[in-house]
Amino acid sequence: MSAAKVLIFAPVDEARDTHGKLQEHGCELLLGKASWDTPHGNNEGELAQMATGCHALMGTSIRNAPISRKVMESSAGLRVIAKYTIGVDDVDVEAATELGILVCHGPTESNWGGVAEGTITAMLTMLKRTRERDRHLKEGGAWRDQKLQGTYLGARADGYAGITLGLVGLGRIGSRIATLMRPWKMRIIAADPYVPESKFAEHGVTRVDLPTLLRESDVVSLHVVLTRETRHMIDAAQLALMRPTAILINTSRGPCVREAALTEALIRGQIGGAALDVFEEEPLARDSSLRNLGDKVLLSPHMVSSNVGSGLGPGIRWATESVLHALRGEVPDNVYNKEVIPRWDRRFGGKRVI
Repeated sequence: MSAAKVLIFAPVDEARDTHGKLQEHGCELLLGKASWDTPHGNNEGELAQMATGCHALMGTSIRNAPISRKVMESSAGLRVIAKYTIGVDDVDVEAATELGILVCHGPTESNWGGVAEGTITAMLTMLKRTRERDRHLKEGGAWRDQKLQGTYLGARADGYAGITLGLVGLGRIGSRIATLMRPWKMRIIAADPYVPESKFAEHGVTRVDLPTLLRESDVVSLHVVLTRETRHMIDAAQLALMRPTAILINTSRGPCVREAALTEALIRGQIGGAALDVFEEEPLARDSSLRNLGDKVLLSPHMVSSNVGSGLGPGIRWATESVLHALRGEVPDNVYNKEVIPRWDRRFGGKRVI
């Protein structure tokens, strides 16, 4: 039996131990140029050439040349594409499904739970004016300047109603945020047509449509995957519905927001501010207008889920096990495009290459 070939299109240093595990099982490894801190790697032609004859592709995010149909079609025996991360927007999932290839991802709690906590941190930083107070004092500003007053979030016994938090998406991340914020006694609403009513009730969330959410929320937070439906779901028309004091938070995927429209809305004072961990083009260009908007924006370099003791590690181990399962002719437990499983099983079920 010839060695199984695995292309790691976007390797990371902390995956070296799992590289050894794959090699112990007889896999031949090829390494691409992209990495977690530099998501721009090989171009499509190079990836297609490297993927020729491969049984598996794996890695973290790759932005300049996603895993396209052309890359997949370069190997008739390709079984699985395994991501270290939760997102699969850099893989042509439709093409993979048509070609009978499993796409696996890493929805680890250290990842999605970290996004939830980071989202709340961003919201509190913006509404409590944490950065402004710190800078004001360090620069010798007046004591207790009333311009630095923050926003009280929850309802109070004196009749103050509290803010309305609007969650666009009530999946793992959105529902964790709802659970964590429920004791704060704020109103929480969400727009998600794919989640049953029982989940809204479980988390104390009121279901609304997106326009209603945009009109009524003091904080709008995006928690969706990137699809044709969600690309630029927040554009000029949607921003026009938001309150002039509202904050937009995006910790999902950059292209869900049309950046030019958001920048214009911030400059004009159409909305109160934005907290962004993700951008349409990453890394964020040094001349991006977003870098010049001061405290109207809170920017983060796509690190919202990066915490000590978590990071990519759990996802790397999960992806490695997924590849090994697929190479043994077994269906992994983290398949994203589940509809392909019956077809895949007919092609590769029980057929080992390691």
